[in-house]
Amino acid sequence: MRIVFMGTPDFAVKSLEAILDAGYNVVGVITAPDKPAGRGQQLQQSPVKQFALSKGLLVLQPEKLKAPEFTDQLRALKADVQIVVAFRMLPEIVWNMPPLGTFNLHASLLPKYRGAAPINWAVINGETESGITTFKLQHEIDTGQVLFRKTVPIGEHTTAGELHDVLMTEGALLMVQTLDALNAHLVKGTPLDFLPQRDAEATHAPKIFKETCKINWHQPVDQLYNLIRGLAPYPGAYTDFTNGTGEPLQLKIFETEKHKGSHTEPIGRMVVTGNALQIYAADGYLTVLDLQLQGKKRLKTADFLRGFRFMEQARAM
Repeated sequence: MRIVFMGTPDFAVKSLEAILDAGYNVVGVITAPDKPAGRGQQLQQSPVKQFALSKGLLVLQPEKLKAPEFTDQLRALKADVQIVVAFRMLPEIVWNMPPLGTFNLHASLLPKYRGAAPINWAVINGETESGITTFKLQHEIDTGQVLFRKTVPIGEHTTAGELHDVLMTEGALLMVQTLDALNAHLVKGTPLDFLPQRDAEATHAPKIFKETCKINWHQPVDQLYNLIRGLAPYPGAYTDFTNGTGEPLQLKIFETEKHKGSHTEPIGRMVVTGNALQIYAADGYLTVLDLQLQGKKRLKTADFLRGFRFMEQARAM
């Protein structure tokens, strides 16, 4: 098979590497244009571009996927199939181009968690399992026929970052399994066993915005604990707080321990006990283990408290 691979972040690199290691013929790689980043705003290549160039692969970086110049370049590659891992929404002129179609790797057990942030929302919602799915693209996003699924457990303390890494590795293996099935279909005429998605079972995983990351201390401890680990390490849950003087400050929180139980403390009260910071919620409190004050570097709480004093009036808002 002639394969065109589409992807941008580290999550996609693992799949591209596995496809090449399995001996498949990748005739082109499509990734995002270089973007300015950092203090110097120098152009940065995507992880997929860096890896593809290291392997001597042809790389295309279209600004517009419907542009005739790009679609002509894509058509000239004469791909039998296109593989999409963590790229962007494709127009029909692109996903419908190869004879075997375009297959996507999605980091959930479709139809659960269709959308942009399936890993984060699975953890935020306290799910005990997630997984990876390969499916054939069609008009509506994340709704195509499923080829393979792989279930992965989510532990009580698993963060979004940890689940990301597990699904990245499992996804690469599942993508090779998908290509093996497509190759057998192409060479031997073996029928593909697709599974339809049932829309009635669908849940959604919308894009994460800044307001999603704001901690509301009036919520139950379990819910806050899941929100924090579901946004760790990126983009990070945060709280505004006042230390009794001056303007409110902002604190990102990456890791906590939860303590459930009734109390008489005001919601949001911040209490330092030894090397620990406790913040009170509706039905208990969280002990903050890993945090970052706005404009400062990320630190363990014990290290942070050596250089920052919480006043008696400190309140998270």
